[in-house]
Amino acid sequence: MTPTTGQNRTALLEERITGALVGAAVGDALGGPVEGYSPEQILERHGGRVHGVVGPWHGDAWRTARPVAPYHKGDGHVTDDTLMTHALVRVYAAVRDHLDAYAIADHLVPDLMTRPRWIPELEAEALPLQRIFLAEKWLVARLHYGHADPREAGVGNIVNCGAAMYMAPVGLVNAANPAGAYAEALDVAGAHQSSYGREAAGVFAAAVAAACAPGATPDSVVAACLSLAKDGTRTAIERVCETASDHSDFESALAPLRAAVAPYDTVGPDYRAPSLNARRPSRLHAIEELPVALGMLVVSGGDYRHAVLGAVNYGRDCDSIATMAGALCGALGTPVPQEWAKTVAEASRLDLWQPAAALTEVTREIFARDTDRRRAHERAFARLEAGPAAESGGPACSV
Repeated sequence: MTPTTGQNRTALLEERITGALVGAAVGDALGGPVEGYSPEQILERHGGRVHGVVGPWHGDAWRTARPVAPYHKGDGHVTDDTLMTHALVRVYAAVRDHLDAYAIADHLVPDLMTRPRWIPELEAEALPLQRIFLAEKWLVARLHYGHADPREAGVGNIVNCGAAMYMAPVGLVNAANPAGAYAEALDVAGAHQSSYGREAAGVFAAAVAAACAPGATPDSVVAACLSLAKDGTRTAIERVCETASDHSDFESALAPLRAAVAPYDTVGPDYRAPSLNARRPSRLHAIEELPVALGMLVVSGGDYRHAVLGAVNYGRDCDSIATMAGALCGALGTPVPQEWAKTVAEASRLDLWQPAAALTEVTREIFARDTDRRRAHERAFARLEAGPAAESGGPACSV
């Protein structure tokens, strides 16, 4: 039956996947130019809050202003969050089944190392490896050169949102199955991250899967996260979302959300000068990005524009926060502003919709395979319960 139109219409799988992936890319592009700065610095630099695509923070000096990151952030360019997300979609398209840490070693790492692509922030065709930052280069160093066991290769890396930022595809492949998304993402992320960085990857994937469920709301997404999250990640999400529930406008929520997450964030008050304890393994701490993205989801009531602009104007690692918030709102079925999507696609020279089409096809294949596997298990279990009488062709085999 064709779904009805209007607010009560249930978004179809393809729409959820498209909304999540396009929404993540647009959020990434909007947040990139103000990444690393505070809400106050953003306000001063732009003469007000950011309300859409803006240019580089340092204008035409973007190549040299920060030599450690000579990237053209701004003008609608996506960052490494989107490059890594699309790379993971390509891994799913190659494997066409659930992934594990070995798939990262066998497929993602070669993709980063050997296949030049257009890199918007470099304004050139290059290997993705030449754009991804240090925590992501770790994948290549540990898996390709170090020959580490993929399941534990993330141990020793700086603990940050590097794995979580591109886990939306895992949640989409496990649409409406948060527990399945959590387990798969933990396995995949083991190749990249450890401790609360790996935990955040699992919980973000679960959040995206929960957002895909028919009738999902920001509150149901948060509830799914809290049912799965462990240690400091769970506590940080709980505290931030409790604070977010008192606000319906991102402007009033900016400082309270930062205050709520600060006890769990190891980076410290100055994002560009991390504390001595920054990004080290801990059971008590959490990455900042995921709790704040969920907080903005709650503040906005799931509205894409409101959530993403809240994430962007929060500052700090706001491209990743806006990537996550955008993916969650898109997975809920709320529309991504077409003018933003068009601008980002054209500026980045990327087809933002093709990865969604590819992942939708793969997701359907995986679900069909899962159904066959589940039914085979049910038949086997039923025979175990029924005993020898259920066996055809003679008595039960002896063990």
